[in-house]
Amino acid sequence: MNLPRRDFGWKFDLCGPHKTPDPQLISGFIDPPPNHIDENHLELPSKLLKTRGVYVVGGSLILVANTLLMLNLIFFDLRWSWLSLDPSIIMFFVSLALFIWTPSYIRLDIGYPRDQPIRFNRHRRKVYFYRYQFDCTRPYDTKHWGVQPVAYNWDDLTAEVYRVYAPLGYGGIIEKVMISVRRHGTDEVIDRLFLTDDIERGKRYWALARLFMQKGPEALPNFVYAPVDWNSDDTTNPFDQLAPKVQWPPEMDLESRTAPAQGDQP
Repeated sequence: MNLPRRDFGWKFDLCGPHKTPDPQLISGFIDPPPNHIDENHLELPSKLLKTRGVYVVGGSLILVANTLLMLNLIFFDLRWSWLSLDPSIIMFFVSLALFIWTPSYIRLDIGYPRDQPIRFNRHRRKVYFYRYQFDCTRPYDTKHWGVQPVAYNWDDLTAEVYRVYAPLGYGGIIEKVMISVRRHGTDEVIDRLFLTDDIERGKRYWALARLFMQKGPEALPNFVYAPVDWNSDDTTNPFDQLAPKVQWPPEMDLESRTAPAQGDQP
């Protein structure tokens, strides 16, 4: 059997969905705690942006400075000496690249929803992802940007741990835990979705999800911290107040929160 395809930086997989969770990973002190717990579903938070507004402010400043630099190059300093590779020509193309890529990060900061909740429905044996799709290589595209919720069977999911060394701006290490989806009965990965950017939190979230799906809400601990209402405007960051609220499609919202009707197949 072929091994599943891995993304760059993969280190190891967490235990499968049917394995008994390690009791040491089950704790009521996790922060942030689950958004919601009831007899039917568990909802976990998932946020990619820690501090909203950084890309908007920083990107805008970069574009303004870049515009002034580009105008200076074009009208005063640009020497089209292709063979000698004059520094002004190199700066021109660097400036042009910034004009192309910077708007994608500003767009991400503006359009990213307040949360990307993940709902684990134990009676339907399905997991619902409020996924925000984006592609920074296509900053002006419409097809690859926006909220695109998806649902997958619980039995086809695997949690993967990634760690990459990044010497610029991230303290040396970028961590994340992704949930990969395999085509049923095979090791072919057909989708991969973000869970968290912290390995330890990812381990605990994945353990809570497995415990809930296996034994129900009664098996979960009492959480010390109160659930966060991500749609609330009660925040000191004005960019959080301007961010799009979480709005599930009505049919998926109902399905993800309820058990199947009697006689229906989960």
